[in-house]
Amino acid sequence: MTSQTIFIVDDDDAARESLAMLLQLKGFGTQTFASAEEFLERYRPEWPGCVVLDLRMTGMSGIELQAELTRRGLQLPIIFVTAHGDVPSARAALKAGAIDFVEKPIDHEALLAAIASALDRDAQEREQLAMSTDLNSRLSRLTAREREVLDLVAEGKHSREIASLLGISPRTVEVYRSRLMEKLQVRRIPELVKLVLEAAAPPSRPRD
Repeated sequence: MTSQTIFIVDDDDAARESLAMLLQLKGFGTQTFASAEEFLERYRPEWPGCVVLDLRMTGMSGIELQAELTRRGLQLPIIFVTAHGDVPSARAALKAGAIDFVEKPIDHEALLAAIASALDRDAQEREQLAMSTDLNSRLSRLTAREREVLDLVAEGKHSREIASLLGISPRTVEVYRSRLMEKLQVRRIPELVKLVLEAAAPPSRPRD
């Protein structure tokens, strides 16, 4: 599954199928689940999209599913829908990262706007993860000495300073720098510095 999908989790058969039909008519791909447990069993992390999740269900609740996804490190965006909304539940869901909290009967325009926001967030996060994975892969090709040279170049130190700090010749520093730039697929020092800063930066989560 490569296209973004709306995963509908609701133990009310009629509500679940009605929502799936609405979203399909709007051009979205959907998958439906009758319980949180079924969703956890079937969902795969590589599947992009978002979850439209009922708050109160038999068995695991929507809030509990949200907490379990977080525990597993899955940042799939969630939109809660419920006929029993209350301020504490909404606050808890949103504080835990939910995109929106929509009460039944569902305002279709509000739901579609929330879905658009959720899919945009998911796409951004997956792109960020792919870039981070690629960057870490390139960095892993460096030897310990090349990584030392890289860090010092990123600090703005010149070849003679690096040579002095590492106890090697400036010419050797140049050789290491050339090799590491080739491995990292960059041509200029500013690109190199940017790459190091990106590697050191903590992952950020897009916010609406």
